Amino acid sequence: MKKFLLFISLILFFQNIVFADVEKGSITKSSEVKIFTEDNKVFGIKRQNSDEIIIKPQYKKIIRLGQSSFIVQKKSKFGLVDLNGNILVPIEYTHVDRLLGKYLKIGKNSTYALYDEKGKQILERKYSSIDLLFGGMLLTCQDYKYGVVDYNGKTILENKFDDIYMPQPNVMRIKYNGIWYEIEQVSKETLSLPENVKDVMQDESFIISTLIQNPTTMTGYSLVSFTDYLLKIFSSISPSHEKTIDELMLSQGADTMSIFVKLLWLPKYPFVYLKNYYKNIMSPNNGPLSEIKYDLKRQIK
Repeated sequence: MKKFLLFISLILFFQNIVFADVEKGSITKSSEVKIFTEDNKVFGIKRQNSDEIIIKPQYKKIIRLGQSSFIVQKKSKFGLVDLNGNILVPIEYTHVDRLLGKYLKIGKNSTYALYDEKGKQILERKYSSIDLLFGGMLLTCQDYKYGVVDYNGKTILENKFDDIYMPQPNVMRIKYNGIWYEIEQVSKETLSLPENVKDVMQDESFIISTLIQNPTTMTGYSLVSFTDYLLKIFSSISPSHEKTIDELMLSQGADTMSIFVKLLWLPKYPFVYLKNYYKNIMSPNNGPLSEIKYDLKRQIK
């Protein structure tokens, strides 16, 4: 009888522990929580269908990332927290973006890293840009050189190329030493490069073309007018303006209204603009001056 009572007591004890743990709230699904606001100024997280506060209202923004975490903003800095408020990525970055709704692109000082929704680092913070490509690939840029990685951060093409873009889902164009090459996968609607990209040379499903067969006779900067050249240089004005506005907005905490109402951005604008314009103009591989440089090299050779 005593053994039976002891057994029942142990069952009740462990039930209470489990119940207490559930009440404490180790949240595992984003559907279990909801975002709430305090005076429309700061945001926090509550348990769904309950007033239990999981994350106290302290963030200027809370943005869902996948099913496991939230992007948060405190003042003008961004980071990543899990569903229980534990910090996964420190709240110290000035730029943040979601890729495919479940990847975090985050950075400062013009360099960016990539994390998954659980806070696992996919790409370290060393890239000046990280952008989506077709076929489960990402385009990266480091020191003005472009490369390609997959969603797990595995390198497909190292950052050795002057420019890379995909005009169609099954076509990739790559610029290397001033010459454009095209890789087309004729057997699929979306390009899927092999794990060892050199294998495309032996794969019959890929067609590789040299878009400039004879660079010395190409229709390039050697044959364009001075007016066309000026237009090429001034084409950097718009991207520089857009980058400047984006940078200044982020410095104001990504609050679009504050940048116009406070007008604190006006004194900074010319300096930030000139910095971005200079970067665009002097980009050695795909900036307005790059074709001139390559053309001169060809003539010298």
